Amino acid sequence: QVQLVESGGGLVQAGGSLRLSCAASGRTFSTYVMGWFRQAPGKEREFVAAITRSGGSTYYADSVKGRFTISRDNAKNTVYLQMNSLKPEDTAVYVCAADVSVLLRIGVNEYDYWGQGTQVTVSS
Repeated sequence: QVQLVESGGGLVQAGGSLRLSCAASGRTFSTYVMGWFRQAPGKEREFVAAITRSGGSTYYADSVKGRFTISRDNAKNTVYLQMNSLKPEDTAVYVCAADVSVLLRIGVNEYDYWGQGTQVTVSS
């Protein structure tokens, strides 16, 4: 089992940037595909970005493509989400997730492990 802990959230003005981190426990971090999701109040949890085990492939939701970048450092058991040009609509709790699949995963129901989330608030 993998335990995930997010950090790096906070309050930022529109147009600003934040870098989220997700630290994972375990010795097999590199075997997991990792993803970022977010959930705003009153909304369903939605996919944001995902990255393959080696970091060779990434996928982004249309709403964040071109602004967000997902990356990972398997030596540090950490996945990152660099968020640039933030908009108020990006405000949400951001949660990282892990899945044992070799393939890239983008569905909420496809991930086995979840962190507790970190709040990102973007002011106008």
